[in-house]
Amino acid sequence: MSGRRLGVYVCRCGGNISDYVDVEQVAAEARQDPDVVVARTAMFTCSDATQQEIVKDIEEHRLDGLVVASCSPKLHKFTFREVAKRAGLNPYQYTQVNIREQCSWAHTNDKAGATCKAGCLTRAGIGRTRFAAPLEALVVQTEPSALVIGGGIAGLRAALGLADLGLSVFLVEKESSLGGWVGRFEAMYPHGKKGKALIAQLVGEIRARSAITVFTNTEVVGKSGSTGNYMATLEVRGNAPATIQVKVGAIIVATGFASYTPEIGEFGYGLEGVVTLPEFKELVEGTSGPLCYLGRPLRTIVYVYCVGSRQGAGAARGSPDCSRYCCAAAVHASLAVAALGGKVHQYHLYSDMRTYGRYEALYGESRDKGSLFPKFAGDSQPVVARDDSSGGLIVTVTDLLTAGQEVVIPADLVVLVTGMVPRPTEALVNALKLPTGTDGFFHEIHPKLRPVETVVDGVYICGACQGPKNSSESVASGLAAVAQSAAILKKGYAELDPQVARVDPDVCIWCGKCLEACPYRAVELAPGMYVTQGDERPGVLELSHTTRAGETPALPEACAAVEAPAPHAASREVAWIDPAMCKGCGACVPMCPTEAVDLLGYTGTQVKAMIDGLLEDRGA
Repeated sequence: MSGRRLGVYVCRCGGNISDYVDVEQVAAEARQDPDVVVARTAMFTCSDATQQEIVKDIEEHRLDGLVVASCSPKLHKFTFREVAKRAGLNPYQYTQVNIREQCSWAHTNDKAGATCKAGCLTRAGIGRTRFAAPLEALVVQTEPSALVIGGGIAGLRAALGLADLGLSVFLVEKESSLGGWVGRFEAMYPHGKKGKALIAQLVGEIRARSAITVFTNTEVVGKSGSTGNYMATLEVRGNAPATIQVKVGAIIVATGFASYTPEIGEFGYGLEGVVTLPEFKELVEGTSGPLCYLGRPLRTIVYVYCVGSRQGAGAARGSPDCSRYCCAAAVHASLAVAALGGKVHQYHLYSDMRTYGRYEALYGESRDKGSLFPKFAGDSQPVVARDDSSGGLIVTVTDLLTAGQEVVIPADLVVLVTGMVPRPTEALVNALKLPTGTDGFFHEIHPKLRPVETVVDGVYICGACQGPKNSSESVASGLAAVAQSAAILKKGYAELDPQVARVDPDVCIWCGKCLEACPYRAVELAPGMYVTQGDERPGVLELSHTTRAGETPALPEACAAVEAPAPHAASREVAWIDPAMCKGCGACVPMCPTEAVDLLGYTGTQVKAMIDGLLEDRGA
């Protein structure tokens, strides 16, 4: 293809790129391409001023393609697509080239090499854009209902938010009651409200809304369909087990977290008098007078921080990351102990204290109430053992605040301050095809720009299932998921990325390899072609409306049997890819022996042009 009119913009990124890449040279090399009409550098291509300049160039120079060489497409892909739209350019004729993370940040000690690489990547982007065809977003109608998975504080608040916007909601909780962790707490900081009372209030509001149907003792075991029109399969346990299918336009995952469980012997765990932080909170909140344990009054309590958190990259168990909330939770518990009365000595053994934000006030108050905070080095952790002479516990720690002296503390109770870890959700991961991060929590697309969205369109995450959060942060992310999902469901339709795989029916021989490769079940036999016998799915019921809030629907009235597709025949078998279910991952493309599958936006021609651009020798 020739005669294209492309614009190339190379970003300095305030020195993040230009300190290590000669951006003027990259732009100069781009100008040598016969299809490049404009090639400029900018301090910040994402700034409003530069965006306006790009729009002006597109209009004045009649550009039909745009290449931006700057940062990761995860950051500003949608920014520059909107720039193209404002100028009347098809947004899918724009290419983002990453010369920050892949060049300047990766090769800080080799400016010549980083510049050469940036030039190669930019030429590859030009090659891809040269053969880019205008694409239109796929539009699908959406079901005006949502599925919320998890009945903790984030899930409850999300369900109420959706219902208040006029949407039907199916709320699924695998336990026998709603509430999650917060439903077990008494007074919470900083508002002083009782967690149990907060949950009771939310559950009351849930039951007052006819748009919300609650399923307890229920798990999500499957998902079919596509964005805006999902069919979720629920398994109800208990006295009347059943399998139910619900039609929803969006899914919000709010499955919460689990508390780290130490191994036997880890910081003395398994010894009488060694408990975890959740166990200790239950002990404190169930006491009205001076604190006792197994009938014995407590005089000395030792807290050991960062149990299961900040374990280092090579640790076999636990998380290498900070759980954020543990320090504040332990300090808050120590204040609750002080409020019970009685003379209790409390020692907080920590390597770093992280009572962030407003929680710093708790730390100061705890010290004022008499708590002591010995500090230990990360590679010299406390040792908890049984004191054979007294039958109690002794804790040995090297205190950095007393010039590295070894301190031995006799203790009546040792509290292991355990952090948040991800719940075991393998079945849900498989059902929803959700990605998890290296820490095991569910993974969002971008922590700042798209914090509750996942790579599965129409599936959102919120609360502590995506990482350690306190209750207020969980509620905030739950409402963010409501805003994102309701924006689509209330509109009645969703616009999907058209960069999906397609099949050339004249070349396809239906070998089934693309079907095996697809992780999203987007491949099937083309409509009107031969379809194999479908499953009858006995006992599976379909639910398409709600009943009175808070009650499990009367299945015979609320559900209709799902019918298997009737088989029919045709003379030839050809693959068909459902564009609404395809995520454009391209896994099917290299598997096709006849090259019948191509990926729009990354066609074979475009990929070859990118390779040619990378290999082009300009004497660098």
